[in-house]
Amino acid sequence: MAKRVYLFNEGNRDDRELLGGKGANLCEMTSLGLPVPYGFIITTDTCREYFQAGNKLPGLLEQEYRVALDLVEKKMDARFGDPENPLLFSVRSGAPVSMPGMMNTILNLGLNDEIAAGLAEKTGNPRFAYDSYRRFISMFADVVMGIPGEKFEHEIEKYKEAHGKELDVDMSAEDWQAIIAIYKTIVDFPEDPFTQLKMAVEAVFQSWHTPRAIFYREMNNISDTIGTAVNVQAMVFGNFGEDSGSGVAFTRNPSTGERQFFGEVLFNAAGEDVVAGIRTPLPVDALQQRMPEVYDELYRTQELLEKHYRDMQDMEFTIQQGRFYMLQTRGGKRTGRAAVKIAVDMVGENLISEDEALMRVSPDHVEAFLHPTVDPSAKKDIVATGLPASPGGATGQIVFSAEEAEEVSKTGRSVILVRRETTPEDIHGMKVAAGILTELGGMTSHAAVVARGMGVCAITGCGSLSINYADGIATTEDGVAMKRGDTITLDGTSGEVMLGDIPKAEASSSDDFQTLLSWADKHRRLKVRANAETAEDAAKALELGAEGIGLCRTEHMFFEAERIEKMRAMILSETKKERKKYLKDLLEFQRKDMFELFKVMDGKPVTIRLLDPPLHEFLPHTEEDMQALATSIGKPVEKVREITEGMSEVNPMLGFRGCRLSIMYPEITEMQVKAIMSAAADAVEAGYKPLPEIMIPLVVNVREIRMITEIIDKGIQKVLKDRLISVPYKVGTMMETPRATLGADRIAPEVEFMSFGTNDLTQMTYGFSRDDVGKFIPSYIEKKLVEDDPFVSLDQRAVGRLMELAVSESRKAKKGIKYGICGEHGGDPRSIRFCHNLGLDYVSCSPFRVPIARIAAAQAHVEKAQED
Repeated sequence: MAKRVYLFNEGNRDDRELLGGKGANLCEMTSLGLPVPYGFIITTDTCREYFQAGNKLPGLLEQEYRVALDLVEKKMDARFGDPENPLLFSVRSGAPVSMPGMMNTILNLGLNDEIAAGLAEKTGNPRFAYDSYRRFISMFADVVMGIPGEKFEHEIEKYKEAHGKELDVDMSAEDWQAIIAIYKTIVDFPEDPFTQLKMAVEAVFQSWHTPRAIFYREMNNISDTIGTAVNVQAMVFGNFGEDSGSGVAFTRNPSTGERQFFGEVLFNAAGEDVVAGIRTPLPVDALQQRMPEVYDELYRTQELLEKHYRDMQDMEFTIQQGRFYMLQTRGGKRTGRAAVKIAVDMVGENLISEDEALMRVSPDHVEAFLHPTVDPSAKKDIVATGLPASPGGATGQIVFSAEEAEEVSKTGRSVILVRRETTPEDIHGMKVAAGILTELGGMTSHAAVVARGMGVCAITGCGSLSINYADGIATTEDGVAMKRGDTITLDGTSGEVMLGDIPKAEASSSDDFQTLLSWADKHRRLKVRANAETAEDAAKALELGAEGIGLCRTEHMFFEAERIEKMRAMILSETKKERKKYLKDLLEFQRKDMFELFKVMDGKPVTIRLLDPPLHEFLPHTEEDMQALATSIGKPVEKVREITEGMSEVNPMLGFRGCRLSIMYPEITEMQVKAIMSAAADAVEAGYKPLPEIMIPLVVNVREIRMITEIIDKGIQKVLKDRLISVPYKVGTMMETPRATLGADRIAPEVEFMSFGTNDLTQMTYGFSRDDVGKFIPSYIEKKLVEDDPFVSLDQRAVGRLMELAVSESRKAKKGIKYGICGEHGGDPRSIRFCHNLGLDYVSCSPFRVPIARIAAAQAHVEKAQED
């Protein structure tokens, strides 16, 4: 039988898979000689064993943890269940991957009437004893027995009102005893401490499947199967009196990344008061003023832990009667800008390598440099100010609940979630919110930590607000009423709350960010290109580090009013002569656009996909459009309607598009080739170095390729001969049908590159319409029918296998062929990792995803090197 229970001196930080992150770090801190209240850990293996047995604890588990409990009693010089010398426990979850606040915790476990009285006598502090007891009953009832905590809070508020009490600190020991008596009319509370412990262990295991925990795992791609450990730790008390307190600290500023000790403390407060944001805490400097020796010990501890873990740490501590205790340390959640600064600074401090720095920055962190902030020069109507918990600028309409946030966001409107304080149950609303505003809580409250981790703008501790959920109004101290549905703007960098939609400044880079990107470029093998059709998009892509254009969708160049009219006229042409008339106009549009792309991408490849217009995107749909087109091309509207109806398709995404257009109407391809190569010739004459790559879309077999490449070759040679000029070029194909991937060995000898169009390849492999998938994919993911949306993250099992087969077979048929990916997956880090491992040469993505792709490509290279 595997060992199920580990004491804090029996593990280390490398045991996080078995002991969970929290338990492994408790063991590590114990081994470092830090003042950690002693305890034991029930393993993640036991959690999985519990669920596999149908939610039943292993038969010998209680016997095993009772042995550990005896050893904890000796270490702490107190006894569990002994009224004369009571030992109390905190029982906390701890998964191998950090899931802050998502699972259950029970504090002060081991109290009953007799032990509470004993604790009061032993400590000489009855108020503390009965305050702890009432907290335990309400928490145990809520977490373990499923009785909502609001019921208990409601009873406290009723009692305070009846007895003229305003705050918890106004309550005496007798008041808390009266509250306890009321509580016991609500809950059938178990008096036996060992029964309490067993029930608490099961409750922590069960919390693995709470809706908020499931949602958090889905949001962060955490496996459902890893389970949670249970940490049973001796209690120490920050609410013992004015010489006690609780706090949270970070070894660096989690918002900016500055190398400065950062934290908050509440005196005479339990730890949950700080984390929950029930009271707005004081800066940690207040501890230095009131208890300088404790502050010095805390400061030395944070220095030790950061150097030991070589990462910014998030720590929880308690002071009981002037004595300092460490309760937890973990890698701290941080904003994107902070993550980059910390990573770069730590390389400079010789704490980590460039490889490690790259691995510590996530795509969400990179997004922080690509999002707007409130324009500092804009006129602002500031109505309140809180703590700048998570930077950036966000505008949206006010909602007062997570559920409301979800509903409103589904309509496409941006929302600001306004709460007194957030709890883990609000996670689904926080995820969809553009910004979060809370009345209570500090920089380390739930709202602050979670918002920073998600990259969501947030302001906490906005004490000048008074929130009335029932009426849907948040009122400032100056009497400004902000109602449900009103538009407000948050500046998460300054903490300012403003009425209306305030202009935003463009996202800005930083020296640290550019340094990190330079390391990414040094350590990656995959090239990164951009999907772009306009000179503006190409310039932005170049600015963000693109090494060329991997997909220019030529049909996108015709969506402007004047151009779409010509495009529609060409599509509806009834004769070749008529079609060529409109193609002449389209050629000039294309030639000018291509020249601008070659000019911007001077010396870098530009992959140009031949026309691939699903007809439903271009045909006129409304009577007004048909009438306008009829007038423009000089045909009766009845004729336009007749032709349009005749061209309508049952499934246009599988209809007359892609290379089928070239085969049916070769004059269209001739026009495009002439436009591309004429623009390239113009670029050469203007002193630029164009590198055009012509890509044939949506092929299914080599015969299509041969027929179309013949048209392309003739067109290229004619332009080059007429212009007496030499232009390097390539001709390739877009691999986006399963049949093309299965026949890649026959296609390869006819082309110089293959670019996987994974949007269509996924659509055809799954049989899912990519335009309609949003209607059912969320349900599929919820029911575990698919792990992810296959249009967001590449399905490696099926679509990936087709790509792998195409690459391996085509490489045998032709050496030196280049491979890329230009579907939306080209900007997804997990998909990029797959492309790296598959041996592709480049990925192509939207311009604003280029920095993410650069870093993801470097991370893929580092990961592969570590595996090898």
